[in-house]
Amino acid sequence: MSEEITQATPEKKVIDVRKLLKSTLKLGSSDLHLVVGSEPQIRIDKELKALKLDKLTSKDIDDMANSLIKEKQKKEFEENNELDFSFEIENVGRFRANYYKTIGGTACAFRMIPIEIPTLDEYGNNPIFKELVKKEKGLILVTGPTGSGKSTTLASMLHEINLTERKHIITIEDPVEFVHKNEKSLFSQRDVGSNTESFSSAIKYALRQDPDIILIGEMRDAETIGAALTAAETGHLVFGTLHTNSAPGTINRIIDVFPADKQAQVRAQLSASLVAVIAQSLIPRVGSGKVATQEVLISNAAIANLIREDKVHQLYSQMQLNQNETGMRTQTQEIMELLAKNIITKENAVKNSNRLDELKKSLESL
Repeated sequence: MSEEITQATPEKKVIDVRKLLKSTLKLGSSDLHLVVGSEPQIRIDKELKALKLDKLTSKDIDDMANSLIKEKQKKEFEENNELDFSFEIENVGRFRANYYKTIGGTACAFRMIPIEIPTLDEYGNNPIFKELVKKEKGLILVTGPTGSGKSTTLASMLHEINLTERKHIITIEDPVEFVHKNEKSLFSQRDVGSNTESFSSAIKYALRQDPDIILIGEMRDAETIGAALTAAETGHLVFGTLHTNSAPGTINRIIDVFPADKQAQVRAQLSASLVAVIAQSLIPRVGSGKVATQEVLISNAAIANLIREDKVHQLYSQMQLNQNETGMRTQTQEIMELLAKNIITKENAVKNSNRLDELKKSLESL
């Protein structure tokens, strides 16, 4: 453990949260958790590990939490019992933070965000992503559970555009995570709450700000999804995220957000505007680290027709046809390739599969 963090002693000292974040970053952690009654805990390769420090009191956490925020944010936290924000520590790194209240007092969760944005090649993404980002309009969705690397994949895709094309890119996030430097493209990054009232409001006004590309940090309600579909229909390339585990499941989630009398219209809009769905999960590597599996659905005439005709249950079968031509992939295929290369274990493959029965049949053939 880094010496920068105060060790547990009979005479307890206050922990400097900035030094704590710096040290946990050096340990290769993705997250830091501060909860009353526990030592600070970090997440490495999907597992929580307690640091060898004193157990935290409510006052400890309040002192650490307040040292990172301004009076306006303190007031917001007091009023709502929740606070999302991002911040940067110079020469250390960038972090996303969430403060929340528990029965024991304030708790904090910090996510580490790389300052240097990886390229699509460095992040090991599917080569077809470079073709997807060349689209002039439509909707590209990157989905998966919390902590599955959605933000990093999206940042890499926007970074590819930034390096190769002259576009105006508006990002709407809660909070802003990766900060892009203007290379060939021009970025306008907006933080929901600080720079704009809501996702849906920001999308509405974005259409008047001459964007080529719009990134929506989270498509969490019908109003935001509806605005995203409209933006994609009107000649913009729109990137968005949802918390869904599979590509076909993403289509169902979008449609089901709307009332029954609106769903036919949404299916028509989605069938016309969808470019691709990338459903991502992270699986622990053998040894250490994590590797991404990326299920890829790419819209074509057959896919669009199934969505429009309310036959979403047939999408998965369609994804398995002519894959060399379509570029589509299933998660099971990705997992089986990783197993063949001994990159992941069978145990972790089973734990992370979104189609367990299919995976088990494939494993039987090994």
